[in-house]
Amino acid sequence: MEILLWLVPAAVATTVAACWVGWAGRERSVEVDREVLAQRLAKAMQKDVPVRYAARTPERDRSTGIAVRPSRDPRGAGSSRRRAS
Repeated sequence: MEILLWLVPAAVATTVAACWVGWAGRERSVEVDREVLAQRLAKAMQKDVPVRYAARTPERDRSTGIAVRPSRDPRGAGSSRRRAS
């Protein structure tokens, strides 16, 4: 029986969630006027909202056409043995 104790938190969370969904999804008896809702919607859509988090366009790297740059070996001996692949 002790091995099933790990199910208790999941069962409690599921029960709380089911109760909350049942309460939030209940049928409400208060009826709102559709014209008032349409006026609120029109007012909200006409409001000019500034953009707060505009992302900058990323700077493009200049392509040089070189896939692998040769190493800068001061002696010049190591660069002849290196291959790009």
